[in-house]
Amino acid sequence: MKEKVHTTSYGKIHYWTNKEQVNSDYALVFLPGLTADHRLFDKQAEYFEDKYTIFVWDAPGHASSTPFELKFSLMDKAGWLNEILEKEEMDKPIIIGQSMGGYVGQAFMERFPGKLKGFISIDSAPLQRQYVTGAEIWMLKRMEPVYRHYPWKSLLKSGSNGCAVSEYGRKLMRDIMMVYDKDKKRYARLAGHGFLMLADAMEADLSYKIDCPALLICGKRDQAGSTKRYNKAWHKKTGIPIEWIENAGHNSNTDQPELINSLIERFMERL
Repeated sequence: MKEKVHTTSYGKIHYWTNKEQVNSDYALVFLPGLTADHRLFDKQAEYFEDKYTIFVWDAPGHASSTPFELKFSLMDKAGWLNEILEKEEMDKPIIIGQSMGGYVGQAFMERFPGKLKGFISIDSAPLQRQYVTGAEIWMLKRMEPVYRHYPWKSLLKSGSNGCAVSEYGRKLMRDIMMVYDKDKKRYARLAGHGFLMLADAMEADLSYKIDCPALLICGKRDQAGSTKRYNKAWHKKTGIPIEWIENAGHNSNTDQPELINSLIERFMERL
């Protein structure tokens, strides 16, 4: 995997790809969730790096992709992703998005209909306004002060233990959060901006149609907000297949990497 940089008017985005070594028909585009970085998909990158072209990034404002002005929208984020994919000539992308990464995938389909060849949501949720309550949107818009006033040691513990149930998953999330150990305000701004961006995208009340083969994945022990409720409703309303993962939390791809890899592999075989 080679690290590369994409420059925008807001800052530089760092991403990793093996395209120079493996140029497959389809490209697996791994998008980590809010405050997580490219390491979230280490187990997937290791497994698929000899089989498919792979892309994974530190999302704008995250880890290596700083400094970055936190004034962008979810659609801006999808636009920058498209610019990178076009630059790398990844014309058959399969977005595999965890949490916020899944929302970016839906924004991508809204902005670039017909371009995505497959979509896998890992512990994410639908962007459509109909799935969320007014109270939930109200809260999403006010998360920065919550994070800012939360004691860092407690936040570090709840953030790592709350996202994963496995020893590997919890340690990885703790290591990722430690990037912000000396700058808690940066972490609070990043989280607050992400949730505000999400609320704005939901309030836009766009179609966010899933226009390609798709799969929903959700950990049975996912305790992040109403993720399980959203996924049940998403599956029921759309008929998109769903896989419930035993002994997995919000980062189910780190709690049960072998199982998630096999689900991705079967999805690709069907394509």
